[in-house]
Amino acid sequence: MAFLPPDVLAVRRRSTTDADWASFEARFETEFPRLQSLFSRIYGPDTDGELLQVVLDAAASWQDRPADLKAIDAARTQNPAWFSSNRMLGGVCYVDLYAGDLAGLRDRIPYFRELGLTYLHLMPLFRAPLENSDGGYAVSSYREVDPVLGTMDELADLARELRENGISLVVDFIFNHTSNEHEWARKAAAGDPEYEDFYLIYPDREMPDAYERTVREIFPDDHPGSFVQLEDGRWVWATFYSFQWDLNYRNPAVFRAMAGEMLFLANQGIDIVRMDAVAFIWKRLGTSCESLPEAHLLLQAFNAVCRLAAPSLLFKSEAIVHPDEVAEYIHPGECQLSYNPLQMALIWNSLATRDVALLAQALERRHATPDGTAWVNYVRSHDDIGWTFSDEDAAELGIRGHDHRRFLNAFYVDRFPGSFARGVPFQDNPRTGDCRISGTTASLAGLEAGDPGAVGRILLAHSIILSTGGIPLLYLGDEVGQLNDYSYLEDPAKAGDSRWVGRPSYPADRYAAKDDPATDAGAISTRLRRLIDVRKLTPEFAGGRLVPFSTNNPQVLGYQRPGPTEDSRILILANFADTPQEISAETLSGLPNSALELISGEQAVLADGITLDAHGVVWLRCQGGKASS
Repeated sequence: MAFLPPDVLAVRRRSTTDADWASFEARFETEFPRLQSLFSRIYGPDTDGELLQVVLDAAASWQDRPADLKAIDAARTQNPAWFSSNRMLGGVCYVDLYAGDLAGLRDRIPYFRELGLTYLHLMPLFRAPLENSDGGYAVSSYREVDPVLGTMDELADLARELRENGISLVVDFIFNHTSNEHEWARKAAAGDPEYEDFYLIYPDREMPDAYERTVREIFPDDHPGSFVQLEDGRWVWATFYSFQWDLNYRNPAVFRAMAGEMLFLANQGIDIVRMDAVAFIWKRLGTSCESLPEAHLLLQAFNAVCRLAAPSLLFKSEAIVHPDEVAEYIHPGECQLSYNPLQMALIWNSLATRDVALLAQALERRHATPDGTAWVNYVRSHDDIGWTFSDEDAAELGIRGHDHRRFLNAFYVDRFPGSFARGVPFQDNPRTGDCRISGTTASLAGLEAGDPGAVGRILLAHSIILSTGGIPLLYLGDEVGQLNDYSYLEDPAKAGDSRWVGRPSYPADRYAAKDDPATDAGAISTRLRRLIDVRKLTPEFAGGRLVPFSTNNPQVLGYQRPGPTEDSRILILANFADTPQEISAETLSGLPNSALELISGEQAVLADGITLDAHGVVWLRCQGGKASS
């Protein structure tokens, strides 16, 4: 049994109720041994002093936690799989672009409820450099909202109002680095020895050169290697942009400081933190400095601290790496949620190739996650699209990974004959064909080009994220078909970053037409809302269990979502071809003779086979027969 140290007991204030403190003590018995073991593995055996300070901070934070958030903690402890409900639906936006400021965003809550959102991710909204801030990912303060958007009190009020409307608030926790304008960075640059050790700063090129022999360049257009030079001649580690300085987690004081920032945000009413750039947070000479074991230990340690002081806070990992590495972060004691970049990339792959083999393979092999976890599935994000599939998986299907990526890059930036896409290259290298793809869903799917299949493709892509399990996440504005915004080229602070093309301002004209199915915006919105509504009413779509289904047609994807009984399930069929496709009666012979098609509400006769329209999707409730794979 773990006993609270006297220093921790002394933290207790008279205002803390006996029940509140008893719950903290109960969690302490469970979490402290785990945290102590993790701390020892990360920092060595002689770290009791630093660990005690972390626990003191957690105890104080628990006492400061508002009563309504403690009620959420208690409720979610009783229902730990709350985020796996088929009623979950996520939305993501930039506050300034979508609503102007936090007050404007509160005015959008009625629409969020109409759409069915239960999860709202606000892109980085904390204080950051005024010019280029990497879209807010160069954070200058974790406790100050960008004054243009509002205040921290307004954010807490927004979180409360969202919660009252059944919507959980998600923000980014940028914990790999700070901006060079952060107070810690300013002190480090000024030579303060305490804060110099918050970053990886070297007096000359000896250590930077040694590290860069095995570390890849992330943004070579910004600076070569992983280090940038300070005005006084020293070198600081900057994995991403030159104004983003990596934190030195070898220093336990950095862990304590960042745990404090995380708990502060949790007490403002944040429900989920997106753990940014998780793969990069630990460095070791002679390695790639990506996805090292200590990165996982650090995430687990942060998780243990939050279980003490903010028990319902969830972690969502952002790891755009090899699929095997992505899966390593998904665990109830590490990151309960994870982006699903493989599924996203392979949806776009199937739309370009009209072939579902890679996507079907991924659903069979790489879809399952541990109990107590879930994918966050998305068609596209604020970021670029990178082709993160495994070369080994592709090779089994006769696909050469390097060559195929070059094809996809060419296709999605309209350098391939017959392409419907109007994406914009990011980090483009025409000589090698290497690049990543920026753009809105509609422009990538052909709406900007006037392709007649565009609306169907947009709905097809969203139908996959809505039916494969986990939390579907919409980039707000895509549900009305917003197009690329090329005005970023006129802004010197954004012109060098093509990802801004896919971050348009609120498309008021398209929202005005969202209920008119005669318009593109209305056709997308009304049909997408139908899919969302059906999903809410379909308990088989809860959780993440999925059973593959072979359609015997390379252009049609099939999978099943099992129901509460063995003979109840939903069969999903999705046609990625530009023409109608047949699924034969023989292929469907293991199923009942007929099934209810949930989207249309009509009965389908399976005994005769099925014809799917171009880009058509059916969700079939099958009662009886045996599940096929």
